[in-house]
Amino acid sequence: MRPVRRRPASWRRPVVALIAGAVLPLSACGVAAACKPTNPLFAPVHNGCLRFGVSTPGGPEAEAEFHQVAAVAGRPPSIVLSYADFTTAPPLAGLEAVKRLGADPMITWEPWQWLGDGKYDTQAFTMQSIAGGAHDDYLYWWAESLAKFGRTIYLRFAHEANGTWYPWSATGGTEPSTYVRAWRHVHRIFAEKGAGNVKWVWAPNVSFPGSTSIVGTYPGARYVDVVGLDGYNWGTSRPETHWIAPKDLFGPTLDEVRAIAPGKPIVVTEVGSAEQGGDKAKWVRQLIDFLHRDRTVAGFVWFDHDKETDWRLASTPESAAAFAEELGRRYR
Repeated sequence: MRPVRRRPASWRRPVVALIAGAVLPLSACGVAAACKPTNPLFAPVHNGCLRFGVSTPGGPEAEAEFHQVAAVAGRPPSIVLSYADFTTAPPLAGLEAVKRLGADPMITWEPWQWLGDGKYDTQAFTMQSIAGGAHDDYLYWWAESLAKFGRTIYLRFAHEANGTWYPWSATGGTEPSTYVRAWRHVHRIFAEKGAGNVKWVWAPNVSFPGSTSIVGTYPGARYVDVVGLDGYNWGTSRPETHWIAPKDLFGPTLDEVRAIAPGKPIVVTEVGSAEQGGDKAKWVRQLIDFLHRDRTVAGFVWFDHDKETDWRLASTPESAAAFAEELGRRYR
């Protein structure tokens, strides 16, 4: 059984992820110092400029966490990924904070309502009601606000729809066709408001026994700018999971998304490894090597939390050192 990213009841207090930069056109890549984002989109292939990222608990204004990540990695992140539910106002203060950090924002926008204490209202906002126009005023508000920001924003809407833990998945009661209709409806509203600065990130989970077919949830090439992919090595931290190498975790699903969305840039938008069951430092090195060799993968985001298990890069000094050394070896 392939380990999957299951969310416990306490999961969704908003968190942030920090991704190091958009991958550049081939002509713009070179040594690490030259890997600066000059293009508003990730490129479909990379040329030695694989980008890295990390998720931390503090939010867009958690500058200390941002700089801690930079210290571990040896370079600062340049995209901040935050989470918002469907009652959240357009996060203008967060967008400005990310701008001050010299980074680009990516927002994971979840169509449900967070009630606190690990509880959610999954019925107030459904993909069917979104597709039917019931929440258009709210969508127009977001579209107008993000358009006014002007700078590039990556919007990761209704992620991991092939999984078994969200109401916008098939196992949560949402047919893939309804998911696609809702996605396209939201996209059209943003287009009506001229929000061309918003770039759309479709992010399934790695496929596993019991997951929904990814192809059925793909909104279509007109509605997707970047393909994301989430996956975790749970090791033996749970009775039903086992240690899995990066190429076995991501390889098959990368083949799937390349076939479904040919030519689209790919970013591993969530990844982490447990300590239990194997050598985490070695796994970190294997991950960077595997993704660096795959020229269609633009970057990856590490989930740097001590939650279900200790996912943090610095869960041991060896793991932290492996991350910095492997990046440094490739990007001198």
